[in-house]
Amino acid sequence: MKYITFAVPCYNSENYMRRCVDTLLEGGRDVEIILVNDGSTDRTAEIADEYQLKYPDIVRAVHKENGGHGSGVNKGLELARGIYYKVVDSDDWLDREAYLKLLKKIKDFCADGNRDSGQKIPDLFVCNYVYDHLDEGKSRVMDYRNIFPKEEMCTWNDIGRFKPSQYLIMHSLMFRTDVLRRSGVKLPEHTFYVDNLFSYQPLPYVESICYMDLDLYHYYLGREDQSVNEKVLMKRIDQQIRVTDLVAKSVDLQAVKEKYPKLAVYMTRNISVMLSISSIHLLLIRTAEAEQKRKDMWNSIKAYNAALYYRLRYSTLSGLTYLPGKLGGKLTVGGYRFARKIYQFQ
Repeated sequence: MKYITFAVPCYNSENYMRRCVDTLLEGGRDVEIILVNDGSTDRTAEIADEYQLKYPDIVRAVHKENGGHGSGVNKGLELARGIYYKVVDSDDWLDREAYLKLLKKIKDFCADGNRDSGQKIPDLFVCNYVYDHLDEGKSRVMDYRNIFPKEEMCTWNDIGRFKPSQYLIMHSLMFRTDVLRRSGVKLPEHTFYVDNLFSYQPLPYVESICYMDLDLYHYYLGREDQSVNEKVLMKRIDQQIRVTDLVAKSVDLQAVKEKYPKLAVYMTRNISVMLSISSIHLLLIRTAEAEQKRKDMWNSIKAYNAALYYRLRYSTLSGLTYLPGKLGGKLTVGGYRFARKIYQFQ
């Protein structure tokens, strides 16, 4: 039995993928690791094949034409045999101690005795993640202690309130594989920032959650070509806008509200966060074309769901990133710079 499938989308990752894969191997034969070589032009394919040859019961190397990060996630989900599915980017890694504790918890839930007694296993595990500025020797842990009870099964109706700096991202989540498949989530190819869709669309399909207060995932920050780098994000702003639009239209929030009102509040706020990021970076571009894109982005939300538009337009978060005039733009950018410094997210 494979308890976890790890999918590792790799594109020209020869310089750092070994650090990632070596941490995943700590799970032994209880896990499978799918290395998805996304049309790399360096030694990534060779390294993936080396791991498969050395660890045939654990590692599978998959080679495909370049389709982008989302394509790698889709391929991994298509092939996954594990009870749970976790995406780990090739420049990131897992903490060994936290990883082994999480794996033991999963095995305990799946034990024959528990299954015979009718105990269900969680649809979703949530763990902490670490913003790791490895080259600068700085890090910041993002936890969920105020939101979920520790190591207990709960539902969306049992959660607390998210702080402004807290949201559920791909790095903190590990869904049951069948939940992801039932949700129908499929990420667009050749598009950055699709992890936002992956960590949003399946949430209403989750009926039970288990939070482990473990600093599991190390999210490496520092490479100049990273998609979260400010200059890179500005260059790829059209893709950020596209994903924001896909996220906003992927779930019927009214239906979610009827079943899980607290989850609906969070999901609405998540769209607000994405709109804010797009709005701010369009402001940073400082062109008439960018300003028009900013207006079009908001008008698309309005055309799709007018009620949602007005909730977002006049919310504390996204509303403050759509302030009128030059002064409004300066206030927005200034607030963003301050938040980035405090939370070290870029």
